[in-house]
Amino acid sequence: MVKSMTEGSPTKAIISFTLPILIGNVFQQFYNMADTIIVGKTLGSKALAGVGSTGTISFLFFGLIAGMSVGFTVLTAQKFGAGDMDAMRKTVGCAAVLSAVITAVMTVVTVLLMNPLLNIMNTPDSFYSEAYNYIIVIAAGLFAQVMYNLLSSVLRALGDSRAPLYFLIISALLNIGLDFWFIAGIGMGTEGAAYATVISQLVSSVLCFVYIVKKVPVLRLKKSDFRPDKSIMLNQLRLGCPMALQYSVTAVGAMILQSALNPLGHIAVSGYTAANKIEQVGTQAYVACGTTMATYCAQNTGAGEHYRIRRGFRSIMLLAAIYTVIISPLFFFFGKHLTGLFVSEDVFLIMPYADMYIKYMTVFLIPLAVVNIFRNGLQGVGLALMPFLGGVAELLARWAVAALGAAHSSYRIICLASPLAWIAAAVLLLAVYYFKIVRRPQYKKPKNEG
Repeated sequence: MVKSMTEGSPTKAIISFTLPILIGNVFQQFYNMADTIIVGKTLGSKALAGVGSTGTISFLFFGLIAGMSVGFTVLTAQKFGAGDMDAMRKTVGCAAVLSAVITAVMTVVTVLLMNPLLNIMNTPDSFYSEAYNYIIVIAAGLFAQVMYNLLSSVLRALGDSRAPLYFLIISALLNIGLDFWFIAGIGMGTEGAAYATVISQLVSSVLCFVYIVKKVPVLRLKKSDFRPDKSIMLNQLRLGCPMALQYSVTAVGAMILQSALNPLGHIAVSGYTAANKIEQVGTQAYVACGTTMATYCAQNTGAGEHYRIRRGFRSIMLLAAIYTVIISPLFFFFGKHLTGLFVSEDVFLIMPYADMYIKYMTVFLIPLAVVNIFRNGLQGVGLALMPFLGGVAELLARWAVAALGAAHSSYRIICLASPLAWIAAAVLLLAVYYFKIVRRPQYKKPKNEG
């Protein structure tokens, strides 16, 4: 159900919106986690390394798509917050047209360039075929991911974070079932895991579309809504492209990191892959907070409720800090024991590698929370370029540390690349928030408010 976030308690609005997104994000992680667990347990550590080595490429795809979808629908949330439903529907139609064109181009380019990309990333011959067979199917099925992300972003722009959750739960369970069937049942190998992911994403997309048609009358579009509008599309590209590039810059940094990691062998890659999956599940709270702030800030910007934006940032950072205090000791002391979920061979060789990254990551969770929350919140306000510069700072820091790790063949240094990149981006984003939000008069507390 659609819901305005422009009135009432910011904390209550944020919590009620964030919880379904958090649960949905965790289930979404089941896509890759199910692939990783079943591949590692069924096909062995080299197959796991193959799938794991393509994780940064998958993240690049997801980053471009998620950033584009969130950026395109910022305008939708702003129009909804302003109460202009005709303009809101027009933004949805234009976003659909832009997404279709961009997806077609992305699919062709990525399929054609996949072999050179894997070679650039120093993917070893020992698991090259497993990596290629997995990621080429993911690339060919990008349309399913784009469709779901756009439709769910539209619903969230209107304040509905629950419906996408229900469809993700169904899709995640389907993905696990298909993984077992394709890999363990009919022996398809790593490509079977990829087919399971694409089919599951397509199912969630169709369910989301049917729900919108049946249950959300405010989103029933006319043919005229799909007619390209130059002004709207340019505005959406102004917001969407920096957001997509920002996510992709982060992904490029992760690919550089993976390139430094791959020559260390499949044991190190498997350990890093397992740790990365554990991290992704545990840190989805920060991703959910970021998604919430994009919608919250966009709706309140459209409604002219600027002081609520500052209140929202304070509330959500407090929630993120509380979560960090609870989750950090669990990660630090017990995270490594989850490694056995992903592999059935060489567990005791792989576990120390996973443990090292998990411990370093745990110490730097607050900067990661800042990056997710302020990057998306500033995007919702309409500051498209500044969050992108935060991504550039993150890329440069990750590249520098990864290069140092590669030069010394040091797994320990490589483990520090992401945490130090989070710090670099967080410092820049907080500076932007201070100068663009805190110091501006319209964001200060109104005199007539107690």
